[in-house]
Amino acid sequence: MPTSASEVGLWRLVAQRVVPPLPGAAQVVEHLTCVQAQDLRAAATAVALRTAPGAAGLAAALDAGRVVRSWPLRGTLHLLPAADLPWVLALCAPRVLRSTATRRAGLGIGDDDVRAARTAAEGLLGGGRGASRAELLTAFEAAGQSTAAGRGYHLLLHLSLSGVLCLGPLRGGEQEFVLLAEHVSAPRVLDGDEALAEIARRFLLSHGPATVADLARWAGLPVTAARRGVAAVRGELAAVDVGGVELLHDPALGDLVAAHRGEAAALHLLPGFDEFLLGYADRSHVLPPEHAQRVVPGGNGVFRGTVVHGGAVVGTWGRGRPGVAAEPFGEFTPAQLREVERRAAALPDGRLG
Repeated sequence: MPTSASEVGLWRLVAQRVVPPLPGAAQVVEHLTCVQAQDLRAAATAVALRTAPGAAGLAAALDAGRVVRSWPLRGTLHLLPAADLPWVLALCAPRVLRSTATRRAGLGIGDDDVRAARTAAEGLLGGGRGASRAELLTAFEAAGQSTAAGRGYHLLLHLSLSGVLCLGPLRGGEQEFVLLAEHVSAPRVLDGDEALAEIARRFLLSHGPATVADLARWAGLPVTAARRGVAAVRGELAAVDVGGVELLHDPALGDLVAAHRGEAAALHLLPGFDEFLLGYADRSHVLPPEHAQRVVPGGNGVFRGTVVHGGAVVGTWGRGRPGVAAEPFGEFTPAQLREVERRAAALPDGRLG
């Protein structure tokens, strides 16, 4: 049982399958349900670090249609299992659409404009075709829809949140937009409280030990909704008190941690925007609050790569020439420096083209 904050990080590394890895990239995304991916290279690295050596990678999962990318949670790009995107959108996207309504209005995007953009997209993409972002924006312009000043982005965002578009296969290292209804031929159908229960179950099994507040933050749901989802699956979860706060997790996680504790406690280089840190309402279990600005300089929302040791963030890193440039919060020991170099040499590149 993780009875202290220092143990929580170890358990999360195992729950998220940084150790032990899963047999393929599609299985990693299916396990985590949503993987933050506004930086696709960082997301591909995060997935590769959780994938067994020599297994099928993210590019293959995207091209096979098992994994897609869209904006379902918090208005941020994520990788998802293709079959899960429709129900996750139905559950989480309405709140994002409401939050972006003022910006759409300020850009002069009304219902008629959305319809015109949708017609243009369906004309370009129908029949199983894909198109780059630039090609889709050109189609919007041809339909009389200006794409300047962020207008094109908000049309793409609105159509994606509405379940018309998603990002699918790769062409030259860039994901193509496709029609969701054509690309996802066998969507999983969940709605209402059933969907709330499923997202609570999937998050806590893959990201626990975590709280109801963590679920609400990760999914972008009201705490009341998150609480209802957790209540529906509480009997499937184990609970532990850490510092007077209840955290929930997979009942089988303890045995997995026991089997892989040494690997989890070792030094890891995790990319920026990794699920180990993002999405949690309280990051203090794994990141000392006094060092939070080192990971997100200026609070600008751009997360640096992290050096994790003993289940806690002990520094940051970025890709350098050659290798990586790592910066400790204090001072790396000689053993940590050697391990940073070893991990950097084996770090997946993350490029998909």
